[in-house]
Amino acid sequence: MEKYKILEHTADVGIEAEGRTLEKAFENVASGMLSLMIDPEKVSEKESYSLKVKGRDEKELLVAFLSELLYKYEVNDILPKRVDISLLTNKDLKAEVYGEKIDLKRHTIDTQIKAATYHQLAIEKNKNWRIRVIFDI
Repeated sequence: MEKYKILEHTADVGIEAEGRTLEKAFENVASGMLSLMIDPEKVSEKESYSLKVKGRDEKELLVAFLSELLYKYEVNDILPKRVDISLLTNKDLKAEVYGEKIDLKRHTIDTQIKAATYHQLAIEKNKNWRIRVIFDI
């Protein structure tokens, strides 16, 4: 099973991610988002922080989760290498995020993501969980 794939979109870019569990699918979307921004192989797990978000449903929770990762990147310069979700309900998410501060000597930003959007947002359960999200760039 492929963790994620990049989706072409007219003015933006998207990710389609899969996981055996919804937690794993959320984690794979976060990995896919990082891969759009920077080469993930150049990011280490030197720091960690706890993340908590709330939403009215799974879609709002996903957008809040990705928005919080982008916020930490924009405000604290932290690139998220790996996310471990410890709690995921249809209204709450708790996770530990591992990564490092951006170092412009080693990190080159490929795509500047402005936001995760609700446009074409989908969370589906078949054999595995599948998530599609489009990012505003």
